[in-house]
Amino acid sequence: MHFSNPTPIDAAAALAWYDQHARDLPWRIAPAERAAGRYPDPYRVWLSEVMLQQTTVATVKSYFVRFTGLWPSVADLAAAPLDSVLKEWAGLGYYTRARNLHACAQAVVNDHAGVFPQSSAALQTLPGIGAYTSAAIAAICFDEPVAVLDGNLDRVLARYYALDVPVREAKDELRAALQLAVPKRAGDFAQAMMDLGATICAPRAAACLLCPIQPGCVATGQADPTIYPVKLVKADRLVRKGHAFVMLDGDGDVYLRSRPTKGLLGGMTEVPGSDWTAELVEAAYPLKADWQHRGQVVHVFTHFRLELEVWSASVRPESLDGGWWAERAALKSEALPTLFRKVLAAAGLR
Repeated sequence: MHFSNPTPIDAAAALAWYDQHARDLPWRIAPAERAAGRYPDPYRVWLSEVMLQQTTVATVKSYFVRFTGLWPSVADLAAAPLDSVLKEWAGLGYYTRARNLHACAQAVVNDHAGVFPQSSAALQTLPGIGAYTSAAIAAICFDEPVAVLDGNLDRVLARYYALDVPVREAKDELRAALQLAVPKRAGDFAQAMMDLGATICAPRAAACLLCPIQPGCVATGQADPTIYPVKLVKADRLVRKGHAFVMLDGDGDVYLRSRPTKGLLGGMTEVPGSDWTAELVEAAYPLKADWQHRGQVVHVFTHFRLELEVWSASVRPESLDGGWWAERAALKSEALPTLFRKVLAAAGLR
């Protein structure tokens, strides 16, 4: 054990606070509505949870509103072309999530008659739904009495128990401790704890005097509760280097192509480029042209930092195949990840 005598969270106190201070989120049913018998839509909860992985609430809100406007139901999303989903996802990152999102919608429609399973165990049989997302959907939508442990809760519990090791080394212990506190209102409790982590027990500040579960918290009695969670010692981030080639035709249209479906940024749209390697090699231009160096863009992925030299040139359209020419005015609607939007911006295309 990495903490002793785990006092269960005071669920009643957390729920009383949540009833007064719940965040207003477009995918959420307010506690008063829930008490009146209105249940959350599993489709909207699932969509929000997938979007929120490695992404902030502030960023997700507009994407969520746009997605649900285009595809109000899981059947609508399942029927949408994957390319359209990828285009709408552009900017959220971690594009495997978008492909799994589409595959999951199709599985719900084809294998479950368009109805999401109600247990966390059954939900995990769907594409892209893991232990956390399944628990969140089952608790929030169906009040399954299951612990929902996300990044915010990792921090809250690490402080509550003054956890002396990085969270990943004690995940099972934290989940077991949280499970002891899960009340009948499992969904509201899960969201209450998420809100505490987002607003009261925040990453760089802990408003302990406002916290409803403060009486049981170990870290609140210490000089600086924010020393928890204990941080992992991170290895130096790898650096990869390469070239990106922005090609324009006589009308100023831009040559684009799709990346392979598997691998990093799979299925997304890009401009042609080189391999990404540890050392920068000389640029091997795709065509003979008057290539101009337009500077460097830097993009940080989870496991490495990428430095791309950006080149642009006017070329003859008939010299290329396998991709397509996009009008500059239409670039915003292409499934371009943030990396390649940076590349186009460096080349003077916005």
